[in-house]
Amino acid sequence: MVFLFGIEHEVAFLNREGKFADFTCTKFADFAQIIDKLPIYADDHLQLRVGDAGIRTKRWYIEGFERFADSDKVIDCTSKGIEIRTTIHSHIQGAIQELSASFDLLREVAVELGFSPVLTSFNPYKTAFEPNPPLNEYEIQQLQAYPDEQTAYIYMVSYGPDLNISVPDLPIEQVIDIGKKLTYYSPYIVPFSYSSPFYNGTLWQGLSVRTFIRTGKRSAALVFVPEEEQLIKSVPSLTKIARLPAEIGRIEFKAFDSCDDFSIYAALLALLKGLILDESLIGRAITPDASLHQISAKEGFGNEDILMNAREILQAAEVALGDDPDIKLLTPLKLMLEQRRTKSHELIEVFQRLGSIEDALKQTY
Repeated sequence: MVFLFGIEHEVAFLNREGKFADFTCTKFADFAQIIDKLPIYADDHLQLRVGDAGIRTKRWYIEGFERFADSDKVIDCTSKGIEIRTTIHSHIQGAIQELSASFDLLREVAVELGFSPVLTSFNPYKTAFEPNPPLNEYEIQQLQAYPDEQTAYIYMVSYGPDLNISVPDLPIEQVIDIGKKLTYYSPYIVPFSYSSPFYNGTLWQGLSVRTFIRTGKRSAALVFVPEEEQLIKSVPSLTKIARLPAEIGRIEFKAFDSCDDFSIYAALLALLKGLILDESLIGRAITPDASLHQISAKEGFGNEDILMNAREILQAAEVALGDDPDIKLLTPLKLMLEQRRTKSHELIEVFQRLGSIEDALKQTY
């Protein structure tokens, strides 16, 4: 079976004053000067969507909320950070190497301009995003036309990766079935990535405030289909029309927190690959189970049910991978299960030692 891999990774920053650089204190132009200094690769547009506003012409682009006049003309973009996208790779390690190289370039340029990348999966200070000025008539109509866009108040304060896998040989019905499977098992596999223990200026009572607030309102997995009639009506969406030929049959897993150790992304992609190959796990869901994700977000592997299911899923993925060399990539996940520890545990300990969110964030990457 042929697999193709890609990663989208959102990066948050501290500014020159050491403050968290979000939409309250950072303008589009502040991030744009970073993007301007980064290279452009000639053939990327064949794989990476450029979009209407022209903001996404490179492997790096400003992640934010586009503002419109009373027409489809973009007049501003309220910014939350910078996203890195990789091109499509036939091996996991290729995607990881490209992500690492792109991240190193981004950090180098950002630091020169007074911004330092930090790991968080939820804004440590802002609990929601409110457009300022308020939305105009045109913008309200646009948002009503796309149900997933109505959760901008969440995605503007959360940071996370999309881990993308395509299996071009599979019929689209089977790919949609895999999307349902990943949606069902999501609460048990997302704790491997937890990295958002801060909320509203202090420690949150759990491990992933991003998962607690986001999942159920936003997709866990999204499958790109070629035809309208293959769409499944659901909120949040499980399916979406492919915008480029390269997107057809792609599965985007969207529920993980961000990781600053990219070998964890390699492990998670290997886990997803194993779950695609596996035929023993029978759970399926069209939308994510919000209450189960909330238990998972608070307790992670400290919860016996989450721990037991995570073990079973990891084992099923191992069995399915068999003698595939990618099986070795799963090692860090086994260690996490043994220790019942996530990145959030580490961040909590650093915060308790240093007493400041910014100082804890500076220890990342």
